Amino acid sequence: MKLALATLFFAAPAAAFAPSASFGVSNTALKMSTEAATEKAFAKLPASVKPGVVTGQALKDLLEDAKEKGYAIPGVNIVGTNSINACMEAAAKYGGPIMVTFSKGGGQFIAGKAADNTDDAASIAGCIAGALHVRQVAELYGVPVVLHTDHCQKAWLPWIDGLLAAGEKYYEQHGEPLFSSHMLDLSEESLEENIGICKEYMEKFAKLDMLLEFELGVTGGEEDGVDNTDVDSSRLYTQPEEVFYAYEQLSQVPNAMFTCAASFGNVHGVYAPGNVDLQPVILHNTQAYIKEKLGNDVDKNMFFVFHGGSGSSVEDIKYAIEAGVIKMNIDTDTQWAYWDGVRGYEAENHDYLQGQIGNPDGDDKPNKKYYDPRMMLRAGEESMAARLVKAAEDLNCVNVLN
Repeated sequence: MKLALATLFFAAPAAAFAPSASFGVSNTALKMSTEAATEKAFAKLPASVKPGVVTGQALKDLLEDAKEKGYAIPGVNIVGTNSINACMEAAAKYGGPIMVTFSKGGGQFIAGKAADNTDDAASIAGCIAGALHVRQVAELYGVPVVLHTDHCQKAWLPWIDGLLAAGEKYYEQHGEPLFSSHMLDLSEESLEENIGICKEYMEKFAKLDMLLEFELGVTGGEEDGVDNTDVDSSRLYTQPEEVFYAYEQLSQVPNAMFTCAASFGNVHGVYAPGNVDLQPVILHNTQAYIKEKLGNDVDKNMFFVFHGGSGSSVEDIKYAIEAGVIKMNIDTDTQWAYWDGVRGYEAENHDYLQGQIGNPDGDDKPNKKYYDPRMMLRAGEESMAARLVKAAEDLNCVNVLN
């Protein structure tokens, strides 16, 4: 059975989301920020959302816009500047926001597999380097970008601690965090321990205007070092009561912004037809339960994120969006797309890639312009970007900026 994971953005009391002026930002800076926010950069988005990295109130406004209008943001795992750039190129083409997602392994790869990773040093440094790259170039693509990190299980918390320390330093200098959000995946622990640890981190994140994504239930399959292929099927589906318990606990943190990854039937990876049984109706049922518990007239109090989205049918994706999904994670499909671009380039230029000199045009003809690494890497970027444009179409995320 394929396990699906959804993240829920909790609409806690308004005061819980109000950015605090006590986090080192002067009144003058706040006034200038408010004035700047009134100048809309995108005709269809809230004024707070600008080109470049989106954090804090702007992130909250962006997610609320997605929920209200019925689109979801592609959340893409990356492994280097080539895949990062492909994400932003795609967003510029389809006219919508993008979420660039770093994993622990992806961060290590960015730093270099030969780099010393004692105490997660390379994983931390690589994620920071990648985030700074995004911040340096994102505005050039003219799109909103959410900087996020993926699954962090309990044993990997030192990795998040290192990123959080970097985020605190960045906040002191710039008045906003380095990353928009981090995910903690403590689903292997008891519900009480899971949420207890998340609450401790939420208190730290809230001081930096950061969003916390946490997980309830388990995502099946395997991705980037997280292997749940043999998980007990009883853990594949999150109960509404668990979600509401987490909501109550985390809502106690001032300035809290959080999302909850809730399982509903799919796994990481792509599977043959007939091997997957998604149940997005679970998301709809959870919305109804939370509405009843809160005693309000809001049909979609929660904002969901769809994990394990690769290979899912368009029908299931659309139905999940109707339940409040505002982001879908994509990794397997974009990995294949990048490779397929490189593979296609080699196939097309095969006879020019068999030596430095000599090709069908002549035995003395040079091949440098064909084996220049930028040629095959660019082919991978273009193919990955094209796949993300297709994903955006499935997610109703096309032309949502202007």
